[in-house]
Amino acid sequence: MSTLQKLSELEAHKSAIQNGYDEAAKKAVLDKGKLTARDRITHLLDENSFVEIGAFITSKTTACKGEKVQAPADGVVCGYGTIEGNLVYVYSQDPAVLGGSIGEMHAKKIVKTYDDAIKMGAPVVGFIDTVGLRLEESIEALNGYGMIFGKMSEASGLIPQISVVCGDCAGGVSFITGLSDFTFISTKNGQMYLNSPNTLEDKKASFDTVAASNVHLSQSGLAHFGQADEQVLIGEVRNLMSYLPANSDDEAPCYQCVDDLNRVDEALNQFDFEVANAKDIVTSIVDDCTYVEVSKEYGAKALTAFARMNGVTVGMIANTEKTVDLQAIEKITQFVNFCDAFNIPLVTLSQIERIESTVETEKSGIIKAASKLAFAFANATVPKVNVILKEAYGMAYTLMNSKHLGADYVYAWPTAEVSTMNSESAVKIMYGEELEQATDKVAVMNEKIAEFEATHSSVYAVAAHGYIDDIIEPAATRKRVIAALEVLYTKQVASTLKKHPTV
Repeated sequence: MSTLQKLSELEAHKSAIQNGYDEAAKKAVLDKGKLTARDRITHLLDENSFVEIGAFITSKTTACKGEKVQAPADGVVCGYGTIEGNLVYVYSQDPAVLGGSIGEMHAKKIVKTYDDAIKMGAPVVGFIDTVGLRLEESIEALNGYGMIFGKMSEASGLIPQISVVCGDCAGGVSFITGLSDFTFISTKNGQMYLNSPNTLEDKKASFDTVAASNVHLSQSGLAHFGQADEQVLIGEVRNLMSYLPANSDDEAPCYQCVDDLNRVDEALNQFDFEVANAKDIVTSIVDDCTYVEVSKEYGAKALTAFARMNGVTVGMIANTEKTVDLQAIEKITQFVNFCDAFNIPLVTLSQIERIESTVETEKSGIIKAASKLAFAFANATVPKVNVILKEAYGMAYTLMNSKHLGADYVYAWPTAEVSTMNSESAVKIMYGEELEQATDKVAVMNEKIAEFEATHSSVYAVAAHGYIDDIIEPAATRKRVIAALEVLYTKQVASTLKKHPTV
């Protein structure tokens, strides 16, 4: 056979792999408004940059329900390409091939993708659309699950890992999203669950109440971003990737900044805390007034977002309400840990009175969750800047990147109040007996409050103790934070020799 004939044979094999779908299965995918596995990769990566790896791999067991079937690429397309010129590895499960089920060779392809990504120090993006375990392969398929989980654990903190749930994510496959740094989900077709709702004891359980995208976006926190249109969803993946370093040895991405570094926003000097929100301050101080919010619907009492200041990626954290709850605490902790692992500086905007606690959250472990948040900030070695906006009381204030937990620079607006609790409550505790005996209780109360604020909660009193580095004009917040980050660019922290923390 001549070389040309061999080339023709090769093209025929490739065509069979790329087009060898079960037509009915492919039609079912398209009828749901989904993209094909290969189209997802095309939309994610730069044009003509994708290089497929392992295309000729197929299942060792082709017997399915007693019938011989074809499994092109064994139901998962793997390879590498670029996003804005930066190397990225990708795998995309194909629901038109055996339902995208995971068998031995399917899993080995994903593991190979991870091996290469770890060696090259490049992120991994995985498109999840699978019915789950390939039962026909039994224990070999279970071994495949274990190999994937093990490799993702090895990659954790070394390279960014992103999952995109475009369809079913059932059973053990859902652990892939739990092991990922960020999970995107199609709000039209995506659903995640460990056990099918019809197997749960609660007879009212349904896919809508257990597995639907809104459940994981707003209640479980497993999904961080959601969109109905897959192309829009994939566009958001590309956008997020522009904020992330390729690996833990890289610095935070830096782009040319066209925004004025010394831009002053006079509106912040008249900031109305009763009407406006901390998100407005974030918008005001970051480059081009643009940021990418993470987990917008989950833990909404706090904002976590990636933004740029002077062209450099920073992790922004802000209290959007005066209390912080269990969800917000867990969200902030996860975000801090990610930023610290990937050398992304942290900027916090603090305005908080207390940790919101209920009987249910006490039972759910809010004490442990808050302890993990304290550890996350204290353990983080990246540059840490905190701006105290208004109320900052008690342990809630301490948790929010305070000087007490190791913040490098803490600034405060003149409106800030820093104390163990609000002045009125403190005075009632400290001077309860005197107030009870006073003839004019209101006058005595006002006198004691003024005295307490002057000596204890005044921002100037706190600054006098060294817990605030400077009291700044609100309008100048952007340029002061950027200046601090520039100074901290060469920050180095000597690490204590230990295997790993236990918190």
